[in-house]
Amino acid sequence: MRKLSAILVAGAFAAAAAMAQDSAKQDAKDAGSDMKQAGKDTGHAAKHTGKAIKKGTKKAVHKSAAKTEEGAAKVQDKTQ
Repeated sequence: MRKLSAILVAGAFAAAAAMAQDSAKQDAKDAGSDMKQAGKDTGHAAKHTGKAIKKGTKKAVHKSAAKTEEGAAKVQDKTQ
C-alpha cells in the first residue's frame, strides 16, 4: 500500500512539474507577444503625433504668412 501511494504521489509531482513547464513557456510567449504589441502601439502613436505636428506647423506658417502680407499692405498704404 505504501508503494502504491508513493507511486501516486510521484506521478502527481511529475504531472505538476510538466504543467508548470508548459505554463512557463506560455507565459514567455505571452510576454513576447505583449512586447511586440507595445512596440506597434508606440509606432502608431509616434506616427499620429508626427501628423499632428505637421498640421500645426503648416497652420502656423500660413497664418504668419497672412499676417506678414497684412503688415506689408499697411506699410504700403502709409508710404503712398
